[in-house]
Amino acid sequence: METDETLTNIRTETTLENQDLSFLLPAVGAFLAEYGWYLLFICVGVFLLIQEFRKRRPNQSPSRSSPENVKDATSVVRRQEALEASRQKMQDELDAKAEQYKERKQKAEEDKRKQKIEMWDSMKEGKSYKSSAEAADNNEGTSSSMEVKSKRNLKPLRSGYNPMTGDGGGSCSWRSGRRGPTSGG
Repeated sequence: METDETLTNIRTETTLENQDLSFLLPAVGAFLAEYGWYLLFICVGVFLLIQEFRKRRPNQSPSRSSPENVKDATSVVRRQEALEASRQKMQDELDAKAEQYKERKQKAEEDKRKQKIEMWDSMKEGKSYKSSAEAADNNEGTSSSMEVKSKRNLKPLRSGYNPMTGDGGGSCSWRSGRRGPTSGG
């Protein structure tokens, strides 16, 4: 009987010594070896989803006090009023420029109409139909036409050069490819 008591004491001691989690180590190691990459990708995906939901969630939290919200609302209203004022200012400037342009155009049309009337009157009297303003323009035009004529007298840089045909000398020329099927087997 004494041997039975010693055996029970030994068995109890062995079960008490093995109370740590070292028996899980081979099972967890095998699981991670088999599915470790999948587990890593799932963790990264969950992390990214959490970050995306935090961005989309409204920034206001219920713990904010109402004076801050009122302060934010007044600053938003002030900003919108300033934006509206700057838009109105730009619109006023644009309207003023449009009015000035319209006045200049109307004045130019009036001057043109007066010149036509003067030209018609002078033609009725049998005089030259050119007005004094046109005569001044023609005097300026003759000097510019002389410049154009002097430019026309210059000889061209390359005579008969056409880059598409390859004529006109030079070491480089372009020829179109041969039409037809390629030979070969």
